[in-house]
Amino acid sequence: MPPVEPMLAKLSRELPSGDLLYEPKWDGFRCLVFRDGDELHLQSRNGKPLNRYFPELEEPLRTLLPARCVVDGELVVPRGGILDFDALSERIHPAASRVAALAATTPARFVAFDLLALDDEDLTSVPLEQRRARLEEALAETTPPVHLSPVTRDRDTAADWFARFEGAGLDGVIAKKSSGRYEPGRRTLAKIKHERTADVVVGGFRWHKDGNGVGSLLLGLYDADDHLRHIGVASSFSAARRTELAAELAEHRPGPDEAPDHPWLDEEGSTASPRGPSRWSAGKDQSWEPVRLLVAEVAYEQLQGDRLRHGARFRRWRPDRDPASCRYDQLEEPAPAELPQLFAVEG
Repeated sequence: MPPVEPMLAKLSRELPSGDLLYEPKWDGFRCLVFRDGDELHLQSRNGKPLNRYFPELEEPLRTLLPARCVVDGELVVPRGGILDFDALSERIHPAASRVAALAATTPARFVAFDLLALDDEDLTSVPLEQRRARLEEALAETTPPVHLSPVTRDRDTAADWFARFEGAGLDGVIAKKSSGRYEPGRRTLAKIKHERTADVVVGGFRWHKDGNGVGSLLLGLYDADDHLRHIGVASSFSAARRTELAAELAEHRPGPDEAPDHPWLDEEGSTASPRGPSRWSAGKDQSWEPVRLLVAEVAYEQLQGDRLRHGARFRRWRPDRDPASCRYDQLEEPAPAELPQLFAVEG
């Protein structure tokens, strides 16, 4: 019975070897589906119900899943041949009319990768290899929008997926012990994700929530029209490093009598969020402190559209670089790959 904590993964920079099953790491919302006849419950990673946000999936899930089961998987929105996480995020909206409109224009799909229960049988203590075989049998006749995630035992195939399907919007590869039990809430899986570095503009910072030191650095890149675009933040600093960064940035902050001259400030010098308000942080103070433009090297995993999909990690300052040289065209672009190629691997 819900809620059940999903099994989680910890980051690995190397693709492991051994008695493992490898799966693509889908870039979507984790979702556990509980079905008992006509009763259907979609649960998020943090235990919240998701049914109202994805009404277009209720009938297909009732039709394509076994009559009584618990299935672990991912909600994704494919659009233009790739997974569109922004379109997926837009589905979490308070207005039912907006949800209904998006369900029609950007319908979601459910990708199943584990089976926790079937009929009266609790499968969480059953080895993954057997759970996977039961899942394949249960979904042998499935059709879109319900998919069975591809799986392989071959490390070379997994490495190929890791390299080839990033262009389709996938997040990397997951490695699971074939003999492993389903352990709710525990990080017993390995996730292998892309990591790259880039030189970016630091245009400002936000104080840490406790008021001591720098909580995050605001990062930017220049586009083809020479506009400095805010692409995300670097954060997750230790307490000591937060204090150090505040001291390092002090000499680069404009003085009280200095006229504002910053590409992210309006004529009144407003320090509202450079990208505007976020529906994820409604009511939250998004103000920031401008600095004279600096350059830093950061590590990042994925660029989605014109911004970072996840927070970056600060590596070092680059005083030898001119901010104007930090442009989008320095970034590596993953080769495009169509999602149908990956879905075609099913079975």
